[in-house]
Amino acid sequence: MQANMRFTLRQVTLSLLIGTAVVSASVHAEESAPLPEYTFMDAIKTGKNLTSFRLRYENVQQDGNAPAPFATRPLEDANAFTLRSLIGWQTAPYHNFSFAAQIINVAKLDDDFNDSTNGTLINAASNQPNKAQYAKVVDPDITDINQLYVDWTGIRNNRVRAGRQQIILDNSRFIGDIGFRQDMQVFDGVSVLSKSIPDTEVYVAHLESVRQINTKTRTDGALEVANVRYRISPTEFLIGYGYFSSFDDLGMGNAWFGAGALNNAGKPNIAANQSNKVLGVRLDGIHPFNPNLRALYTAEYAKQDNYSGGDSRIDADYYKLGGGVGIDNFSIRLDQELLSSNNGLYAFQTPFGTNHLFQGWVDKFLATPKEGIKDTFITGTYKYGDFLFFADYHVFNSDVDFVKATGGKGDRYGTEWNAAATYNYSKNIMTKLEYGEYSEDDQYLATASRIRDTKKLWLTAMYTF
Repeated sequence: MQANMRFTLRQVTLSLLIGTAVVSASVHAEESAPLPEYTFMDAIKTGKNLTSFRLRYENVQQDGNAPAPFATRPLEDANAFTLRSLIGWQTAPYHNFSFAAQIINVAKLDDDFNDSTNGTLINAASNQPNKAQYAKVVDPDITDINQLYVDWTGIRNNRVRAGRQQIILDNSRFIGDIGFRQDMQVFDGVSVLSKSIPDTEVYVAHLESVRQINTKTRTDGALEVANVRYRISPTEFLIGYGYFSSFDDLGMGNAWFGAGALNNAGKPNIAANQSNKVLGVRLDGIHPFNPNLRALYTAEYAKQDNYSGGDSRIDADYYKLGGGVGIDNFSIRLDQELLSSNNGLYAFQTPFGTNHLFQGWVDKFLATPKEGIKDTFITGTYKYGDFLFFADYHVFNSDVDFVKATGGKGDRYGTEWNAAATYNYSKNIMTKLEYGEYSEDDQYLATASRIRDTKKLWLTAMYTF
């Protein structure tokens, strides 16, 4: 049954890809003008550089003891000094084809940290061998192909891309490259971006595998993507989307369903099928009143269910509501984001999103606790010359009450504040100082599951060609 469902969905996806191309061809057959013809060497020389170098120091101070075999010792501070090198090139179109290749190398210049590489992405047991005494910084060393794809642009206002590729959709909440981490997330598959319909972008993809930020490549399943973006104005959008994942194991394990066999009829949660689908709609934008005053707003809703044999507990809702005002170079807004709980059995998850950008930078909620999370936060930004300043403050509550480590019930996970200063020295050189601090309130569960006080500091320098 699962194989038939997956095959049927792939047929639908391929039909969408072919249909998009056919419609675009019929609309633009007469108006398409021939592109300038390059020689192959011209196409290479006039291409686009995909090269950058990012040097980062990250310090993590986290309360509590280390996991076994260091469980009687306080967790040691992490000091991660790493260099990410991306080296690549994309050719200009040659007979409507362009080619891109990019390699990645992440080198540890100081490795006093736990990079979390043991095959499990988010779990209390995901620890680097011989480094479990340190706090975690998920920046393992790697040398690999980061991107390798071919683009075809033979139909005007359309692009077909096949191969390994970075993908960022909308605000990267559901589909992103997790670009903050040194080893980013990339996908293998085929995607189509169509701008044939006025004021509308249609993006569909069939993705056969995903390389995660811990260097693990997941191949047992597929991800089907459909995203339609309608431009209301140059800065306002209405978006509808559907994401269908038949990956039964994304390395989340107990982080989604709880430790052991909790609420799973004696079966281990670590082996629960994680296949799921998300359907949603998003209204987001900046509405200018005059050159110095603008309104900021977001309204979004999504539903997540089990799919293609996924665990029956996967059933949750998502919303984000917020707004604010921008005056000259300053903006401030208030938002609330809910990832709801299915009666304490499971909570809304975003396994393919850039989760570092949400629920605070300290990354205490990369996987949503099964009691859900309600994040109410205020954000402010200010631009001064080549400097950009950012600050936010979060209040984290659960959707349903949880059992506290001290006994009784609670619904207050804690609070977090973050601040950053970015300086763009030139168009090629960027530096950034970032800090985040999470403070525990009600003690969530006990031992390894507690969400403890944590402080993180980042110093980053980046050169982009």
